Amino acid sequence: MDINAIAVDAACSGNPGPMEYRGIYLRTGKQIFHYGPVHGTNNIGEFLAIVHGLALLWQKGLKDMPIYSDSMNAITWVKKRKCKTTLVRNEQTEQLFQVIYRAELWLKTHAYQNPIVKWPTEEWGEIPADFGRK
Repeated sequence: MDINAIAVDAACSGNPGPMEYRGIYLRTGKQIFHYGPVHGTNNIGEFLAIVHGLALLWQKGLKDMPIYSDSMNAITWVKKRKCKTTLVRNEQTEQLFQVIYRAELWLKTHAYQNPIVKWPTEEWGEIPADFGRK
């Protein structure tokens, strides 16, 4: 495990329901970003957490720093540059869909190089960004 990395995770109470996500810098264990809660799904939160991490690292010029996520769905969505959610778009979710749009646009306009690595929960335990609500 590379501790000079970010770990991201999302939590959702119900699906859909109140969703939030965050990123933790592994070397210090400190939270470096947090978003929510907003009405959404866990998969959307996992996707947005990775993109938020990529954008933050891009902004800081840290283009080689890995991002760990425990969500293969989200990793796949990021690699395809598309959030494949089935969440209904309505008045309650419109703000979140605007965030998703901006995340997809960022992915389409930035050639990020950061490795996005699947966190092996079975080997290493819960990802440090976990909200501990299971």
